[in-house]
Amino acid sequence: MFKYVLAWIPMVLIGILNGVARVGTYGKHMDELRAHQVSTLTGGALMGLYIYAVSRLLKFESPRQAVLVGVMWLLMTVAFEFVFGRYVAGHEWRRLLHDYDLSAGRVWALFLLWVAIAPYVFYRLTE
Repeated sequence: MFKYVLAWIPMVLIGILNGVARVGTYGKHMDELRAHQVSTLTGGALMGLYIYAVSRLLKFESPRQAVLVGVMWLLMTVAFEFVFGRYVAGHEWRRLLHDYDLSAGRVWALFLLWVAIAPYVFYRLTE
């Protein structure tokens, strides 16, 4: 499983680059909610491409392993978001939790769901 922990690290870089692209380009031309939604969509697409590549290169051994990797990546992503967001970026807890409010149009939880299920989806597609 350690190789999948290491495979998670580029996911952080993909997320950061996606955020930089949002702030530096289209985020200047739309309201914050719409920019969040577009960024979540592009981030999900980029992450999907990356997870597909990982699934081809590192080949999950079983459906169970694919599910476990997805859950591990989900937990690592959420932990990183809260630790980095709170203790490095200095964001308040309320701001960090704001992106989880689907009723307000915040779709970050859907991105996290995708990160969790994508390994299993690509395992099934490539077996």
